[in-house]
Amino acid sequence: MQKIKAAVCHAFGAPLVVEDIMIRAPEMGEVEVTLDAVAICHSDISYADGAWGGSLPAVYGHEAAGVVSAVGPGVTGLSEGDSVIVTLIRACGTCPSCASGKPTVCETPYDGDKGPIRTTDDGKLHQAMACGAFAEKVVVDQKQLVKISADISKEAASLIACGVITGVGAVVNAAGLRAGQDVVVIGAGGVGLNAIQGARIAGARRIVAVDMTEEKLDDAKAFGATHGVLATGKSPWRASYKALGGKGAEAVIVTVGAIPAYEQAPKYLGRGGKVVMVGMPHSGDTATYEPVILAAIGQGMVGSKMGDVVIQRDIPWMVDLYEQGRLQLDSLISGRWSLDQINEAIADTKSGTARRNVILFDRS
Repeated sequence: MQKIKAAVCHAFGAPLVVEDIMIRAPEMGEVEVTLDAVAICHSDISYADGAWGGSLPAVYGHEAAGVVSAVGPGVTGLSEGDSVIVTLIRACGTCPSCASGKPTVCETPYDGDKGPIRTTDDGKLHQAMACGAFAEKVVVDQKQLVKISADISKEAASLIACGVITGVGAVVNAAGLRAGQDVVVIGAGGVGLNAIQGARIAGARRIVAVDMTEEKLDDAKAFGATHGVLATGKSPWRASYKALGGKGAEAVIVTVGAIPAYEQAPKYLGRGGKVVMVGMPHSGDTATYEPVILAAIGQGMVGSKMGDVVIQRDIPWMVDLYEQGRLQLDSLISGRWSLDQINEAIADTKSGTARRNVILFDRS
């Protein structure tokens, strides 16, 4: 085993501790990646705050990019020196969900307590979300990786691993948006901005962003929203109807985990429209609806995990869009931090003003 630096969560709600940990060599089908960048996702923060429980101590982080530094036996298509995006999607490839093209909801469990990382005194250390990327290196299954060109900046590439595929995929895959349809995106944070980009790329007629501040609505318009609606106003769905020319949307993408957003989401829909649920409320939070309305006019609600992506299919075309200048990544980054500054970066993310904060590793 080798010693590396990682940001470890020892207690829910407490600051992460940057310390030495041990990581073993890759085993059958696994790859070691030396990281250049890892973005901070709100899911990491929610886990570290104890919103969904879990095993401690733990290393979080799941939006990463780096270079392959070792490969285990049985690995194909990847070699030392390859640039890769690291995702949390550890798909077995053979369960009913994987076999039907839905690897994001793979049914084969993974026990992060028995993963590749340990404390320096050989104690348990949980590899959260099958990734544990708030660390200098990760060892993950080869199916979690997508090879990319070395010319693409790793800080931009790291965003694709979760926030981009979740937002774009929610529109393209989960909502199945067709050109000319209308979209409402509730929440103009990191995932919301990517849902807006996805709607723009898919050819939406009009894209209405809904958020709590004018600043976030300005952000949304920079990424492709045609209209902005303040969620703080009375009956904001009425303003959305007006923006859409007196109709509801074919798709409403909820990218925040706020219960009021979920309860209001169906009110933005048109007949036959669909709410796509992306944002993750805390465990135990509930929302209420009047189902007769949804049933009477053919509306629906569906959850979408990680944009329903198949990473080997979807990430390459998103990378290509970025290379063409049609998918914005660099402008999503609002702050660049070192691993030692991770708690400050998390606090900045919690403030609600950041698009995406990225931890950069100094490999000089």
